[in-house]
Amino acid sequence: QVQLVESGGDLVQPGGSLRLSCVASGSIGTINTMGWYRQAPGKERELVARITAAGITNYADSLKGRCTISRDNAKNTVYLQMNSLKPEDTAVYYCQLVRYGFLYWGKGTLVTVSS
Repeated sequence: QVQLVESGGDLVQPGGSLRLSCVASGSIGTINTMGWYRQAPGKERELVARITAAGITNYADSLKGRCTISRDNAKNTVYLQMNSLKPEDTAVYYCQLVRYGFLYWGKGTLVTVSS
């Protein structure tokens, strides 16, 4: 069983920054991909960024250039540093882990960008 716990969501003003964290525990192994998705009210969940265990990353266009995904394999933690936040970045941000074709999700952390 895999558990993912996100943290770091907050209310931030436009132009501000946040760093989200996701700690994985359980049978996560060493070969997995971790990522961040987000879901805004009334919209579908969408990819923000993901990173393989080897550190290969890919980003969606929505936050590309304004965010950085990283991971600490020793801590089983993935981070999402977001900068120059916009009101349209308001969403619940979810952590995902993919291992051998199985997908696991955290419960999400709310990011609100508003003045």
